[in-house]
Amino acid sequence: MTAVRRGRRVEWVAGSAVGLALLFAGVATVASARDDGAGHAAAPAPRTPAVDSADAGFARDMAVHHQQAVEMSFIVRDRTRDEEVRRLAYDIANTQANQRGMLLGWLDLWELPKAAAGQEPMAWMAAGGHEGHGMAGMEGTGTHHAHDGSLMPGMATRTELDRLRRASGTSTEVLYLQLMTDHHKGGIDMARGCARLCTVKVEKRLAQGMADAQQSELDTMARMLAARGAKPRS
Repeated sequence: MTAVRRGRRVEWVAGSAVGLALLFAGVATVASARDDGAGHAAAPAPRTPAVDSADAGFARDMAVHHQQAVEMSFIVRDRTRDEEVRRLAYDIANTQANQRGMLLGWLDLWELPKAAAGQEPMAWMAAGGHEGHGMAGMEGTGTHHAHDGSLMPGMATRTELDRLRRASGTSTEVLYLQLMTDHHKGGIDMARGCARLCTVKVEKRLAQGMADAQQSELDTMARMLAARGAKPRS
């Protein structure tokens, strides 16, 4: 499959998820505004999150974070014939493209920008007093790689992505599993931050679901690395 066709496929999946997110959110909004059955209008829906809120920050940052996971997954799927790795890559790409669409759909619904000028990535976590993997002082991945395209904790650098594109066979599989392990660790920390700091209930539930699912995938990837005589980088 060509890069153009893959790109269109990812855009279609993400675009469909955006539409579904907007539809479901719109239904919820209409439902909240209906009469209570006694001829009285229901209480107005809560005002939307602010541009510098944890809800908006998580939606923006995790959409970017997820996009790289989708990119890496399509790279490895085209560079290995190992069915186990290809299935994992497809599952990650499909899941995270759909979740990304939901996050972007919420930002559209809230009429908030998908990129906030003057706001550093992850600022919403620091503002909430969160300390953990991926924040200042983290070793291994994160802000000290920002000059090479790694914008947030766990994200691969441009150099690492180039290595993944050039690798083949088992080397591709090992590097992908290592990079995705780092990626999931950063993503889990972000998701747990939203589960603690976000105020929109449906977003909090999505974030907790992300953390749980990616933790399970970490265990799977550790097993797959061991089967290839390798282990996570950190």
